[in-house]
Amino acid sequence: MWGVPIRRAQAIAMSLSFAYMMYTALGFFTNCKSPVVVVLSGSMEPGIHRGDLLFLSNYAPYDYKNGDITVYQIARESITIVHRVVQTHAGPKDSSRLLLTKGDNNELDDLSLYQGLEWLEPKHVVGRVRAIIPLVGYLSILVNEYPRLRYAIFGIMGLVNILHS
Repeated sequence: MWGVPIRRAQAIAMSLSFAYMMYTALGFFTNCKSPVVVVLSGSMEPGIHRGDLLFLSNYAPYDYKNGDITVYQIARESITIVHRVVQTHAGPKDSSRLLLTKGDNNELDDLSLYQGLEWLEPKHVVGRVRAIIPLVGYLSILVNEYPRLRYAIFGIMGLVNILHS
């Protein structure tokens, strides 16, 4: 009697485990703690839009140059920011590079976002944008902005799972 629901629960758990392992492996191979991110604002329009899915890498964290699109995160903030490098500066160490960024759709640079820092340091950079898939991440935005939608999606998935058995 309980065989089918247990097998389905095991299949779901295995699918979730596999997805987590693939994400972790992707982070390892790209040298990036967040190899896939969703754009949350329109600050990089017209090139990158809200809801676009970005694939990142961080192979050479000291090799960023003007024009690179980077994703960075200041330690005290939980949100990542996707902006373009507009100026670089030699850091205190021979191999380090300090960055100043700006959104393509913004009038001012990001200095006010750095929380007292004058430059972004390599430790703040999550990665460099390598590929963009337009609008695929919009579902993630909708689910986070409208929690009831999240419950509706999980409810529908559960109902389909029950009815399918």
